[in-house]
Amino acid sequence: MNHEKHEWHEKVLFKEESFAIQGAINDVYREIGNGFLEAIYQECLAIEFRRQNIPFEAQKSLSIAYRGEPLQQMYLADFVCFDAIVVELKVARDLAPEHGTQVLNYLKATGLHLGLLVNFGHHPKAQIARIVL
Repeated sequence: MNHEKHEWHEKVLFKEESFAIQGAINDVYREIGNGFLEAIYQECLAIEFRRQNIPFEAQKSLSIAYRGEPLQQMYLADFVCFDAIVVELKVARDLAPEHGTQVLNYLKATGLHLGLLVNFGHHPKAQIARIVL
């Protein structure tokens, strides 16, 4: 059984990178708690990503195409880390299905395969949902 568990852990997409991102998220939550606006968490998380040497782009524009033609409308992801992981922030009592759908759409638009949906409004700790495409 341990061997099977080990194989499963080997298959986790961007395991080390997502672990680092989750650590930064938890550090921000421990430092300021809940109750702030999303923009505050975004700025704090950018600082924490820099402090922990996590490569990121904030407010990353994501192109969308319809039948191969680029649209003028774009998605704006809170973060893309390691050029591979979409990180979307929320401040809500609880995550809702539409929040997960938003991240799935971001993944479809970018061709990326992993998103982290983060809810800083949850208590006693931030909610983090892994969304894999």
